[in-house]
Amino acid sequence: MLNANFFMQRLTVAISIVLYSGSSMADIQQDTSHHLVPIVLTAEKGNEANGLVVVKDPKQPIQPIPAIDGASYLQSIMGFNAVKSSGLANSDVTFRGMFGSRIKMLTNGSENLGACGGRMDSPTSYISPESFDKITVVKGPEIVRFANPGSAATVMFERDAVHLPEGKNIEGQASTVVGSFGRWDHNLDLTMGDSTKYLRVNANRSVSNDYKDGQGHNVHSNWEKWNTDISAGWTPDEDTWIEAIAGKADGEAAYAGRGMDGTKFGRESLGLHLQKKNINTFIQKIDAQVNYNFNDHIMDNYRMRPVKGMKMLSNVARETLNSRLEFTTIWTDRFTVLTGVDSQHNTHTSRGGLNYASIPRQKDMTFESYGAFAEGRYQLTDHQKIVSGARFDAVQVQDFRAKTQAFNQTRNTILPSGFLRLESQYPELNTNTYIGIGHVQRMPDYWEIFSPMSMATNGLKDVFNRVKPEKTTQIDLGYQYKHGALSHWVSAYVGQVNDFILMRYAPNRSVMNVNARIAGGEFGVDYAFTDHLQADVSGMYAWGENTTNRTALPQIAPFEARVNLNYVTEKYSLGALWRLVYAQHRYRENEGNVVGYDLGSSRGFGVLSINGTYQITTDMSLALGIDNVLNRNYTEHLNKLGAASAGNIGTEQINNIGRNYWAHLQVKF
Repeated sequence: MLNANFFMQRLTVAISIVLYSGSSMADIQQDTSHHLVPIVLTAEKGNEANGLVVVKDPKQPIQPIPAIDGASYLQSIMGFNAVKSSGLANSDVTFRGMFGSRIKMLTNGSENLGACGGRMDSPTSYISPESFDKITVVKGPEIVRFANPGSAATVMFERDAVHLPEGKNIEGQASTVVGSFGRWDHNLDLTMGDSTKYLRVNANRSVSNDYKDGQGHNVHSNWEKWNTDISAGWTPDEDTWIEAIAGKADGEAAYAGRGMDGTKFGRESLGLHLQKKNINTFIQKIDAQVNYNFNDHIMDNYRMRPVKGMKMLSNVARETLNSRLEFTTIWTDRFTVLTGVDSQHNTHTSRGGLNYASIPRQKDMTFESYGAFAEGRYQLTDHQKIVSGARFDAVQVQDFRAKTQAFNQTRNTILPSGFLRLESQYPELNTNTYIGIGHVQRMPDYWEIFSPMSMATNGLKDVFNRVKPEKTTQIDLGYQYKHGALSHWVSAYVGQVNDFILMRYAPNRSVMNVNARIAGGEFGVDYAFTDHLQADVSGMYAWGENTTNRTALPQIAPFEARVNLNYVTEKYSLGALWRLVYAQHRYRENEGNVVGYDLGSSRGFGVLSINGTYQITTDMSLALGIDNVLNRNYTEHLNKLGAASAGNIGTEQINNIGRNYWAHLQVKF
């Protein structure tokens, strides 16, 4: 395992340059045919499956400043927002107004769950985007391949098998980010081996001081984080891939909107992946994997802030074991089926006090699921196909808290999910379309039936049994058009959620089921004025209503639009991004979910940012940016307002970062 201190040295830039070689650069992924050099990503492009699926290259810089974790990267994709707990680090991602386990978050096909009852260590806080090769987002309940599927979206951070060319024994890339307020990142992706075997190291470290908002006020938001993953792979032929992976990470982050800070974000991971393709004319591929993750999280109120009152510390942990076996079979030249089974077992423990290390961990929850699924694709015509899937999950959740608290109970249930979708191509119209309907039943997660918010519901202690599984039925539809200099796309949805899990915060804390309707969508328009000048406009809107009480669903971000202008040549590019966010007047005071809650309405704002890139050599590029050029002082509607896990209501929203300068240097070798 690499020593994390290596990434604390500011000689990383020099090391990156030393690693630079004159070999030819790998093909650079381009968003459109007009882009001649890699540009700073600011808009959603590269959609697949007629707009339903979005694919991103996380190794390219984005604006605002290159991402520190999964949530900060996903906000560059239309439909995603995040609940701010402090600054850029460790926000909790949302999609189309939905939060928590409604979004399935996967790394290399495995789920790595956080442990904090207040989601201080959300799943995305353990993800370093630039260490992955690809990010794939499937919108809506339109995939059933993974356990306990997400109703809002499925997000996959993935690394590909490595195939070093004959005669080349080392390749990779290194990058560094330098920015305002002491931001300093180091990233290394290094592969050594030959054409049949490899050893790959993905390592990174990021630090930042507190930032200042647009009025020059200091915001408690500093962090220090590092991640290291080492994988060993064997590809004896083009149809076989075996990979073992081990990882370790840790860090700390200050939270302006919490009563405590996160002073440990420990991660330990092990995994084994086997893949065999083209077995015979019927079995096209077999995939098998098993992954173990251990998250060890500490929060306290004294290490990263002045002590006020009594010192407090809590240590929580979660072990997660995922396994899956998947077969891809070819029935006819028009009909393929993907079938499989999977399982997940996770255990949550906790302990507290300043002498926590000498106290045994106390198990309070186990969560087990066993699932079976099938997805089929049938080519109706040369330009139309039907995609359909179904799965069943048998779930058991057990409460191990003290019997004297009326806990220590077990829940068992079987949850069905499925979808049916038609995808069409109209070459004469330069248009692709999709329309699908999906249904997902979701077991209440740890945060909804075990966290401190769930400890009392109108004086009752039986939240564990009373909160019902959530049932979402949703229609997704959209299109993509591209012809000449013009392209545009739309993704839209409308859904009914029965037994939507809603939380009420202080003064009337409760967790309950209501019925709800949801609707909204995303759009984008792109036009190339010349071979060098391009503009695009994109936007997103989400709407929700609690139909049981005839009130707005809480914690839904307002309409947002992004206007982007790029000028691109063979050696450099210049860009400007104008982010426009409308006021949000649909809210429900003191109501929310496991992540946050509404305080009231919010004001609209606009933020202008600029960027540029320069291709120094074939394999070396430099990206520069200024975020919030006009130094606007503004807050997001989704915003932590106090110690949510204690059921408190805050009085101040957290201001976003003011003017922010950054540079991103990347070397490929």
